[in-house]
Formats: sequence, C-alpha cells, structure tokens
Amino acid sequence: MQHEKQVPIWFFIGVLLAVYGLIIFSSGVYGWLNPPPPELRVKLWELHADVWWGFLLVVFGLVYVIRFRPSKAESLTGKLEEPSPPPLSTSH
Repeated sequence: MQHEKQVPIWFFIGVLLAVYGLIIFSSGVYGWLNPPPPELRVKLWELHADVWWGFLLVVFGLVYVIRFRPSKAESLTGKLEEPSPPPLSTSH
C-alpha cells in the first residue's frame, strides 16, 4: 500500500525564519561596516541588535529545518512506517 508523503509545516517555518534571519543579519553587518553619521544614529546603535537578532533567527530556523526535515519513512500520519514483510507466495 502506498502512502502519500507530507512535509511538516514546521519545516517551512524553519526555512522562512532562516531566510529572514539571513536578510536581517546581512543588513545589520552592512550597517555595521557602513555606519550612518552620528546625528542619525539611534540611541543603542552600538549594540547592533539587527546582527544579533538576525543570527538568532538563522539559528532557530536551522534548528527547525533540521528537526522537521522530511524523511523517506514518514507517511501522511507523520509516524515512521515499519517496512512491511514481503507477500507470501500462494502458488502450489
């Protein structure tokens, strides 16, 4: 019997978190390397929150991607399938 395969929604959420994290992280690194003039900086600019939050999003995204990656043994129920024994031959 063939089962439909499904990809958990958490896998896609992990991919989305990782992509957003990369965008935020790279924008933060760019801002760090090319700082705005001192009169245009926000109060806590020295903390580089976008670099830290981007990094955190990438880490959480990768954890979700690795944890919920689709495997060949999962069926529509999301449970691991036991391999079925080969059919017995009934010819005499």
